[in-house]
Amino acid sequence: MALMITDECINCDVCEPECPNDAISMGPEIYIIDPNKCTECVGHYDTPQCRQVCPVDCIPLHPDHVETQDQLMSKYYRLTGKQPKVIS
Repeated sequence: MALMITDECINCDVCEPECPNDAISMGPEIYIIDPNKCTECVGHYDTPQCRQVCPVDCIPLHPDHVETQDQLMSKYYRLTGKQPKVIS
């Protein structure tokens, strides 16, 4: 799943620089997460970095963008241009 930022966001600016995929940007009123770029930090970190730094806990899973771990990893490869490691 991609993540989303709720209207509880206080625009503290700590999440945006933590996103390794540049999926977070300022929206009309609060920060937003581009679901096409969000991998929940799969491929980069063990946990979503935006959630780690958010002081108000306003970054839940986005119910409209359900993805499996494999789908998130595929998105990571597509966004980074890296190739999956082949185990033989």
